[in-house]
Amino acid sequence: MLDWMAWTWQTAAFFGTVVTILTILTLLAIFRPEIPRKGILGFPTTRGDRFFVTMIGSAFIFIFWMRLGGGLLWYPLAASVLYGIAMFRFA
Repeated sequence: MLDWMAWTWQTAAFFGTVVTILTILTLLAIFRPEIPRKGILGFPTTRGDRFFVTMIGSAFIFIFWMRLGGGLLWYPLAASVLYGIAMFRFA
């Protein structure tokens, strides 16, 4: 039934991590509500907004990396982690 997608342990780990983070963000929103704050993006954001922007930005980092020749994926991973830290700190 799911033969069309290459379900490797890495793919399952990625989606499992995203589901875990979304669960944590949901629980935080329920038990520790947050007031949206205005950062470098210029509009008020919550934890969920910053997570979404981080995921989209990380996808673009990896797409550009592969388009420009690829190579080891540790470099765009490091860039994505730094981007995520910056988004949650300053956005």
